[in-house]
Amino acid sequence: MITAVVVMLSIGGLCGIILSVASKVFYVYEDPRIAEVEYFMSGANCGGCGYAGCSAAAVAVVEGKAAPSICIVGGSESAINIAGVMGLDPGTAEPLLSLNHCLGGDRADDKFDYAGVNSCKAADLLFGGKRECRVGCIGYGDCIRSCKFDAIDMGPDGFPVVNEITCVGCGACEQACPKNIITVRTMSQRLLHFNEEDDALAPCQQTCPAEIDIPRYIDHIRKGEYEAAVHTIKERNPLLLTCGRVCPHPCEDYCRRGIEDEPVSINQLKRFVADHEMNSGRRYPVPCAADTGRKVAIIGGGPAGLSCAYFLRRLGHSPTIFEAMPRLGGITRYGIPEYRLPDDVLDWECQGILDLGIECHLNTQLGEDFTFDSLMKEGYEAIFAGIGAWKDYTLNIPGEEFDGVWQGINFLSQVAGSPEKRIPVGNKVAVVGGGNSAIDCVRTLKRLGCEEVYILYRRTRNEMPANEVEIVAAEHEGIKFQFLAAPVRVVDDGNGKVAGIEYLQMELGEPDASGRRRPVPIEGSETIIELDMLISAISQQPDLSCLEREPEKDKIAITRWSTFDNDEETVHCSLPWLFTAGDAATGPSLVVDAIGGGRRAARSIHQFLTGEEIQGSPKSLRKKHIDGTIFKTVPGIVPKRRTPMPELEVAERITSMVEVDQVIAETDARYESGRCLQCCRLCYNPDAG
Repeated sequence: MITAVVVMLSIGGLCGIILSVASKVFYVYEDPRIAEVEYFMSGANCGGCGYAGCSAAAVAVVEGKAAPSICIVGGSESAINIAGVMGLDPGTAEPLLSLNHCLGGDRADDKFDYAGVNSCKAADLLFGGKRECRVGCIGYGDCIRSCKFDAIDMGPDGFPVVNEITCVGCGACEQACPKNIITVRTMSQRLLHFNEEDDALAPCQQTCPAEIDIPRYIDHIRKGEYEAAVHTIKERNPLLLTCGRVCPHPCEDYCRRGIEDEPVSINQLKRFVADHEMNSGRRYPVPCAADTGRKVAIIGGGPAGLSCAYFLRRLGHSPTIFEAMPRLGGITRYGIPEYRLPDDVLDWECQGILDLGIECHLNTQLGEDFTFDSLMKEGYEAIFAGIGAWKDYTLNIPGEEFDGVWQGINFLSQVAGSPEKRIPVGNKVAVVGGGNSAIDCVRTLKRLGCEEVYILYRRTRNEMPANEVEIVAAEHEGIKFQFLAAPVRVVDDGNGKVAGIEYLQMELGEPDASGRRRPVPIEGSETIIELDMLISAISQQPDLSCLEREPEKDKIAITRWSTFDNDEETVHCSLPWLFTAGDAATGPSLVVDAIGGGRRAARSIHQFLTGEEIQGSPKSLRKKHIDGTIFKTVPGIVPKRRTPMPELEVAERITSMVEVDQVIAETDARYESGRCLQCCRLCYNPDAG
C-alpha cells in the first residue's frame, strides 16, 4: 500500500515537473482584454457581426480590426462597455444604422433591358446597370437578400426601404450594394457628412446652405410624421424655428416644380413642423454621443456659434459659449426685429440647444473679460470664433457726426435691447441702403410711430439685395422709396442736429464686378429731403479690435475686409486650434449660411480633437450643383396652387412688433407637401399632389 502511494506521488510529481517545463516552453499569452470584451457581448454567437462567434469578434476588437460596436445584438450598452475596456473614445461606441440615399427606383429611366440578369452586382458590371442615373439604385435587391434581420424591403417605388427598428447595422447591405446607395453609419458619421458630387441629391438640397434633406422632411410631413421631419431637419440645422421665419429660401429658386409651376413653399413647411414641436408641449429628444470630455470654447452665441456648439455637443464634446450680449441669438436677436422673429420663439430655440448640456456665459466680452490665450490656459483645446459683423460702415460724407444720425445695426440693436421696444425717433426719417437691414430699419421705424419714412438707394428696385418679400411688405406698409439716389452730405439745423439729406440723382451705367449696373451721378441733380433723423444701413464688418490683447495676434490672418482668413472648406484659421464661420469669416450673409458654417466648423474641430487630419471632401459640392441635375423643362407637371403665406393685415401690424407672417394650417401643410415632386438626382413624380 505504501509502495503504491509512493509510486503514485512520484508519477504525479514527475507529471507536474513536465507540465511546468511545458508551460514555459509552450506558453501562449492571451490578452486579458479579450475575455473582458467577450463578457460584454451578447453571447449569442449569431455570426451577424461577420465573425465566427463572440470569441472571434472579441479578438478582432482587441487587435483593432473591429469597432466596439461590433456586437449587433448587444446594442449601444454593449458597445460603450467594450469601448471602456479598450480605452477608446466612447463616441466610437455609437450604434450603426443603415440608410438608403436613393429615392429613384422605378421612376428612373432605363437605358436598356437585361435578359436573365437578376443581381445588382452582375448588372453593375454591364455598363453600370440599366438605369440612366449613374448613382441610382439598380433595383434587383441584393441588399434585401443579404440582410439576415428582415430590416430591408423593396418599397412600392422600386427602391429599398430600411426599417430602423429592426436594423442592427451589421453592414451586410452596404457590402452587397455595388452603387454605394446604402451606407451604414453612426449618428456622428451622419452629422459629419457633407454633400458630395456622387451623392443622390435633389436640386433643392444641393442649393441649401445648411444641406438639409428637403425631400425627406417634406415626405415626412406629407405622411403626418412631424417628429421625424423635425429630426431630419435637425441633422443639419438646429435653428429651424429661426430659419422658418427669416430664411430667404434659396432652395426654392431651384425647385423643379417652379420650372413649370410655382415652387413648393419649402420654408413654410419647415416653419410648420418647427412650430408644431414648439407648440406640442414637449421637446423632441435629440440624441448625443457619449461624453468625450474634450472642451471647446465657442465665442459668440449667434447662429454660427449656436450651430457649432450644437453639433459638437451631439458629437460628444463639451462646448462652452461665451456671449458678449445679455441674451443669446446674436444678429438674429439684435439685428432682426421682433415682427419677423419674436423673442420668445428665439428663447425657446436657444434653450433647447443649451439643454443638450452646453454651458453658457453671457455679458462676457472677448478682449475685455477673456482672450484666446486665457481660454487655452484654462484647458480649452480648440476655439471657434463666431463674433459676427457688428461694425457698421459709414456713408463717408460730411455731417455724419450730427445729432440724429444713426447706423443700422446700432439702431436695431438699441430697439431690441429696449424693454418696451421703444426708443426716441423722428417724425420724418430716411434710411440709406438697399439690403435686409435697411428694410428692417424702415419697417421698425413705422412701428415706432414715424409718420414719413424713406429709403434712399443708389440703384433701382431691381438691383436691391433685400429679400423680395421684405421689399413688398415695406411697400404695403407705406414706405417711400427714392431710387437712384446717392447721398452727398447731411444737412443740419445750425445747432448740430440733422435737418435733411442731400443726394445726387444717378443713372445706371455699365455693370460692375458684382454684375449690377454701376450708378453714375447726374451733374446738377442735387436734391434735399428734409428730415429729423437719418439711418445709414449700407453693410457691416466684424470689429476685430477685440484681438488687440492676443499674444499671437500677428499670427491670426485677417483679410482686407476685416474678416478672419480661413479655409473655406474646413473653416480652419491660421492658428492650429482656431476655427471661424458666419459673418466673422464671410462678412454679412444669410443666417442659414452661418448655420452651415457652424456645422462645417464642428466637423473640423472634431477632426482636430480626435487627431485626424483636418480636411474636407475632395468631391465637396459646396456652392455648386451636380452636372445634369438642373433642368430647363419638367414634363408632365400639372400646375397646382401654391399655399399663400398667411400674414396680418397692414393696419393691424404696423402699430406694434407683433409677428407679421403666420404659420400655415395643418391641412395646408399636408397639401403643400403633396406638391413636392419628391425629386432625387434625376427622378421626380410628375403627378405629385
